[in-house]
Amino acid sequence: MLKQRIITSLILAPLALALVFLAPLDWFSYCAGGIVLLGAYEWSALMGINNRIKRLGYVIAIAALVALMQWHWPITELWQSNGLLRGDINYVFTLSVAWWIVATILVVRYPKFSDAWSQGLVMRGISGVLTLAPLWLALCVLRSASYEESAQFGSYLILAVLGIVWCADVGAYFTGKNFGKHKLMPKVSPNKTIEGFVGGLLSSAVFLVVFCYFNGIEASMWIFYALMAIVVAAFSAVGDLLESMFKRQAGMKDSGKCLPGHGGILDRIDSLTAAAPIFVVFYAWTITL
Repeated sequence: MLKQRIITSLILAPLALALVFLAPLDWFSYCAGGIVLLGAYEWSALMGINNRIKRLGYVIAIAALVALMQWHWPITELWQSNGLLRGDINYVFTLSVAWWIVATILVVRYPKFSDAWSQGLVMRGISGVLTLAPLWLALCVLRSASYEESAQFGSYLILAVLGIVWCADVGAYFTGKNFGKHKLMPKVSPNKTIEGFVGGLLSSAVFLVVFCYFNGIEASMWIFYALMAIVVAAFSAVGDLLESMFKRQAGMKDSGKCLPGHGGILDRIDSLTAAAPIFVVFYAWTITL
């Protein structure tokens, strides 16, 4: 299993970086949409849908929503001429933040509200929409930021949020393995510890401060960005725990089998589904200061 994970990672990492740094805006938008649709197919299994035609129907519904957003908000028109995010896009991210606050409550209070997930197909479908659709928009917003001034500026923003997520994951693993004694959410994910969670948050804060240093950001802003990294990393943990909760309800170990050693697409992007929209909210707020 470890060998499979390493081989898969060695293949996926260069592809992901190539997509972020080399793909034209339109192609990035399409590829990001494709990843979201693969996630939607796996989400349909979490919903308890076993019929392949019905699962594809859910994917088509998500595809129609993404296509509608892509038509209404072309990736080249997500930002206004004054450098601020288009006002109507803020409604999507406000809804996304509200959803992740609700998701946090669902995770913390599990299994108290599990019956709503188990019995409500509509609720499960809406949860998938609120989890996946804002991810696509967030990635497009970040990639297209300040594109006319620098074609790679948005790529570094995505690298920043990916770094926060990866450092939170790696930091939590090593801290939890060496110092973990107190379970974080034993009913949701038995292996995660409070010590690991804190270690992941601190690792993300250190990463973003280092990132700021190498990108010439004023030292006076480092504390703010460290706190921002902690909040984004905390929500990335919620994204991970939310998928773990849904898999537990569905009786599944992995969301899929398309990535050898890693499970499914959702198992790789679960943290990012929460981290990316929250990061966008912080970034959009900072440029208005």
